[in-house]
Amino acid sequence: MSTPPLASGPQGPHALGPLLDTVLTALGDGTRARGGPLPRGGPDAVAARLRDALGDLLPEQGDPTALYTLVRAVTEGSADPADPLCAAHLHCPPLAVATAADLAASTLNPSLDSWDQAPAASELEALLARELAALTFTEGRAATAHDGTGGPRDAFVTTGGTGGAPDALVTTGGTESNQLALLLAREAHPGVRLVHGANAHHSLPRAAWLLGLPDPVTVPAPAGTLDPAALDEALTRLPGPHLVAATAGTTDAGLIDPLPEIAALCARHHARLHIDAAYGGGLLFSDRRRHLLTGLAAAATVTLDLHKLGWQPVAAGLLAVRDPDDLHALHQHADYLNADDDTDAGLPDLLARSPRTTRRPDILKIAATVATLGRQGLGDLVDQVCDRATDLADLIEAHPRLELHDRSTLSTVLFRPATATDATVAALRRHLLTDGQAVLGRARLDGRLWLKATLLNPRTAPGDLTTLLGLVEGTTPR
Repeated sequence: MSTPPLASGPQGPHALGPLLDTVLTALGDGTRARGGPLPRGGPDAVAARLRDALGDLLPEQGDPTALYTLVRAVTEGSADPADPLCAAHLHCPPLAVATAADLAASTLNPSLDSWDQAPAASELEALLARELAALTFTEGRAATAHDGTGGPRDAFVTTGGTGGAPDALVTTGGTESNQLALLLAREAHPGVRLVHGANAHHSLPRAAWLLGLPDPVTVPAPAGTLDPAALDEALTRLPGPHLVAATAGTTDAGLIDPLPEIAALCARHHARLHIDAAYGGGLLFSDRRRHLLTGLAAAATVTLDLHKLGWQPVAAGLLAVRDPDDLHALHQHADYLNADDDTDAGLPDLLARSPRTTRRPDILKIAATVATLGRQGLGDLVDQVCDRATDLADLIEAHPRLELHDRSTLSTVLFRPATATDATVAALRRHLLTDGQAVLGRARLDGRLWLKATLLNPRTAPGDLTTLLGLVEGTTPR
């Protein structure tokens, strides 16, 4: 039996070429067979079609056509984030250049747990991570905050470090970034208690539980954003130390907490500030909308997630850290990876850059995207999807049988049929999903259930928005 070809090495490109042709053919065939943003029939029908297509998944003898069969079957049964009517979640259609770079990362297969496994990739990660951290803590800088007496003061919260250049860690997404932020806070301030808005991402209280922190304190967010007055009361009443978690881009409605006010309160109460900008962090690239992140630079840590408003294949998360001294808490020693004499001889120690050991070079696709499009090109994409959300809100406001929750801040729009009950809204959404016609999310705000359109496709056109609303109207019982 001959050895199957490898993806890398001298024969790698020759071996990959025909296989890539197979994959591209299967992707096209599967997309045409699906015929829309989601496979029809619901979970049982999709599962049955997949089982019928695949047959024995652990055969005694291999099948040379299996690659085509698998890719086609999974494609036919997938949600397509590149379809304009697939708009439920923070699930972006990846850019072709990022996907191509991801292929190179898989082919080369570096592992970023020691320099000798990833010489160039580890340096690329270190360089671009620092650039992205500098962008976060420069472009997101508040001009001034106030100390409560009417006088201005720097909104930065001192963490006790030496003030070195900011850095960033590459993560699997917002959940890991938020957990790392709490870990760094716990190590810098033993006994720290998390204080977060009722609008915060679920990963924050879950991280507090995983890390054994005191029970978090939830601050009201009556209009969908954290209430500064309630935060002030909580920080005054509760013994510290405190870690305040604010949100720049809520999952439900794409709203941004009042960051400058929150930063000023953290400074006054000597609280550490973390900002979850997994969604809204992409505004850093937009000249038109960057001001919405004013106050971001006051944070000790910031969650970013470029598989949202960055158009990267999953995963592409980051945790920006203003004081690099905080990262000492992650240091680990394993003689086979970072022996002291190797480190003394100049081999970089990579174990402190993640709680994970084996790590793929997700930085390569990010670097390829930024270098190819530039900050302006990425900013243009951000503006396109946010502008399209404004267009959708305009259409809903003008529609006699639809109700808009509020004007959009980012690219999320909440709406519902004007006379529908919550049960009708939920059933309407499921009907669209089961028929494979459109993919909309759901969000409960102000005590009511809303349909959620999260627009992350820069190619969505005004006509697609009209089609989407027509499907909603046509599915609504009269």
